[in-house]
Amino acid sequence: MDRLLLITCLLPLALAAQAQPSSCSSDGVPQPTALLERFINADCETCWADKLTPEPASGTLAIDWVTPGTRGDDAALSAVATLDGTFRLESLGRTEPAQSSSVFSQRTPDARRLRVAHGLAVADYVGASIELKPAGPGPWKAWLVLVETLPAGTEGSPVERNLVRNAFSTDWPASKAPLPRRYDLRPMRIAQGANPSRLRVVGWVEDARGMIRAIAQSRCAG
Repeated sequence: MDRLLLITCLLPLALAAQAQPSSCSSDGVPQPTALLERFINADCETCWADKLTPEPASGTLAIDWVTPGTRGDDAALSAVATLDGTFRLESLGRTEPAQSSSVFSQRTPDARRLRVAHGLAVADYVGASIELKPAGPGPWKAWLVLVETLPAGTEGSPVERNLVRNAFSTDWPASKAPLPRRYDLRPMRIAQGANPSRLRVVGWVEDARGMIRAIAQSRCAG
């Protein structure tokens, strides 16, 4: 019964993710050449409005992680904090900053095509997918991140932000023979307070050395 209930819940999300594959996907969107990850400790009340916040150069995609900090619900930015930022820092071999920090990663040129897409919001969830073609033998580590794009000036921010609302990572292990593609479809919960009309997905794939080989971001038509 539990398995049937799970399938019943996931089916609308999968259909939503496939319903408009060209309207909310990375199709036709230039692949960023680098990734700028900005991390803010939720305890830091002034970090969001810091005028020295690093800005991305042309071709670079910036995303913003808010980590929980130590004050829990009393933290200034607790409403938008998630453990996803902590997990990402761990994967980078870094610790949570006392205030803020940033990590810049250049994409290693690669002929592979990475595609990300998402469907419509259904019951506080959105179906999102990531696909690498050709995948080759691997191994790969894929990240798919649900972000809310906030214009400069939001809550005093001096820069536009792609605030991470949800994220997951998955390992695509090495295969004995090259594979035509690797693919993952997931339901991603929409954080309380997020504006669904501002949501999109960002994805990237890392090789066995942790080097980013492909980056993609979705855009919604209209």
